[in-house]
Amino acid sequence: MGEPLIVDQSPREFFREAVSSALSSRQLRIQGETEFYLVNLLASRLDLRGQIPGAEGFADEPLALILARALQGDPELRYREMKRLGDTALFLSGFFSDHLARTPVGARYYATMGEQAYGSLAGGKLVSRGTEALYDELARRFRDFVDLFAEIAELSELRSNRGLVRLYERFLLTGSQRVAERLRERGVALFSGPTRPGGILN
Repeated sequence: MGEPLIVDQSPREFFREAVSSALSSRQLRIQGETEFYLVNLLASRLDLRGQIPGAEGFADEPLALILARALQGDPELRYREMKRLGDTALFLSGFFSDHLARTPVGARYYATMGEQAYGSLAGGKLVSRGTEALYDELARRFRDFVDLFAEIAELSELRSNRGLVRLYERFLLTGSQRVAERLRERGVALFSGPTRPGGILN
């Protein structure tokens, strides 16, 4: 993106407001612990300039390799890698659905991997007592949170012309009606294009 997301706020403050606003606009009610987790996940993905990295730089290892290492490791390693798998799948699915739609596996693969990773943590064997409900909600409502992250990404991208172009490309790839509405609000004329299989946006 051409413009930094953060001006006079820390990443955590920015995303606390962004998550709260997106939850309100989508009328989603979630556990406080889950909201805190989502804010920290987003804040941890910012570079020092307060910008979102490109998808290629973030996904430096295939999800299947992370899963394989988790399944072969001891309980501590398995927890760490399953959490990493879920977090990576959620972040990429929400912020880079257009990029994932161009990959051979598609966005649904990432959603499935993320749901299963969080679901394995929700079983309680790999996590400390009391966090099962957090991972259970992340697993059950994974696609809701993908949409939540996508909305935050879209609102950020509306701030620059380059972001508008990226949103238009996302609309052509996914056919997302939410993206279409964002573009119409900015006066962008829409022309339907081919929708790629594997998209998960609504």
